[in-house]
Amino acid sequence: MSAPHSPSPRAFALPAVPSADVAAEGLRTLRDLIRWACTRLTEAGAQFGHGTDNAHDEATWLALWCLRLPLDKPEPFLDATILPAERASFTALIERRSVERLPAAYLTGEAWLRGLRFKADPRALIPRSLLVEALEDGLAAWLPDQPPDTVLDLCTGGGSIAIAAALRFEQARVDATDLSADALALAAQNQQLYQLETRLSLFQGDLYASLGGRRYDLILSNPPYVNARSMAELPAEFRHEPQGALDGGADGMNLVGRILRGAPAHLNEGGMLIVEIGHEADHFEAAFPELEFGYVPVSAGERLIVALSRDALLAWAAR
Repeated sequence: MSAPHSPSPRAFALPAVPSADVAAEGLRTLRDLIRWACTRLTEAGAQFGHGTDNAHDEATWLALWCLRLPLDKPEPFLDATILPAERASFTALIERRSVERLPAAYLTGEAWLRGLRFKADPRALIPRSLLVEALEDGLAAWLPDQPPDTVLDLCTGGGSIAIAAALRFEQARVDATDLSADALALAAQNQQLYQLETRLSLFQGDLYASLGGRRYDLILSNPPYVNARSMAELPAEFRHEPQGALDGGADGMNLVGRILRGAPAHLNEGGMLIVEIGHEADHFEAAFPELEFGYVPVSAGERLIVALSRDALLAWAAR
């Protein structure tokens, strides 16, 4: 998901913030830094959901990143002595996370999803789509024995889903579209990161508008689907992201309906459309009561992703 109008990259430079007025001299080891950061984040009311779901994991992640240590192996370094300059850098980072409520990925400039690293900044949502998990094995029951040769990622944002699809289906040609030129510029950086310039093509436009008559075996989409009530209650961290990339209208289904209606013209015979709808299953079923579909289970839940065949979409459109 990404916003139609996201800020210019020049707006992303963040002012320096002095280190916290804490008992810094008492923070001597990595273990000390993590403990202090947990307390500071909790006191600040920080919210999570951009790669971690609790203060300890976020503090650990930021500490390892700040000290340039392996992100997956904190144990050997927990009792290592921290240099004063390292301590100052980390406390300043945690202050920015706590006071400005910036997501960690926007502070570090990167996000990790299912073992894949992506560049991240406010031009697009922080990568976290459940579709990347589904691509690993959850879609097997919905796809024919032959892997797809052509894949489309609608509302690609920073390109994480399209890149995961290209890595999952090594023979496939992958296209990705977004309305935001800024988001696509970030997607191009991630495309280069994985050297996918020859297999992944980026298109700017409103959903299918820039694709002409192109057709696909598989269409993936993580569109804006957050309903109006949930949008009004978003934590501060999520308000730093492009709001148009989240806002799905009153029931969250504004763009989802357009995706469903436009899909048959861009699906090959036997093709499938897979759409992430998050916690909007009740709204989805209410909005499209005569539509035949199935849910693709993932670790976060059974009703977060829907799968629809071209034939089912055509039958629904004919009613």
